Amino acid sequence: QVQLTESGGGSVQAGGSLRLSCEMFGIFKTRDCLGWFRQVPGQEREGVAAISPGGRMTYYADFVKGRFTISHDDAKNTLYLDMSSLEPEDTAMYYCARKAECDTVDYLRFRSTPTWVSDWGQGTQVTVSS
Repeated sequence: QVQLTESGGGSVQAGGSLRLSCEMFGIFKTRDCLGWFRQVPGQEREGVAAISPGGRMTYYADFVKGRFTISHDDAKNTLYLDMSSLEPEDTAMYYCARKAECDTVDYLRFRSTPTWVSDWGQGTQVTVSS
């Protein structure tokens, strides 16, 4: 059984930083794509960052490039999203995501396509005030 559990969300002022964590159970990272999506009420869920099986490739949406970093700790089986220079526009619910048995084609779709996700976490709220 697969379980994704996010933590680390909160309220910060613009320019601040946060680290989101996603602890994963029952997942074999060597075959999975992992990533972060976010959603604002009334809007579609959008891809933020992703990492391919084995960590060979990473993806960042244009609106977070240079500010966010995705990483994975193999020993802890935990996915991270380090966020800096946060902006009010980054306010959203952030979700950890997994695509099981993920090849390169899957990765290219998974990284920005919510319907390509196999498993979701419950989400963690990030609120950035101006």
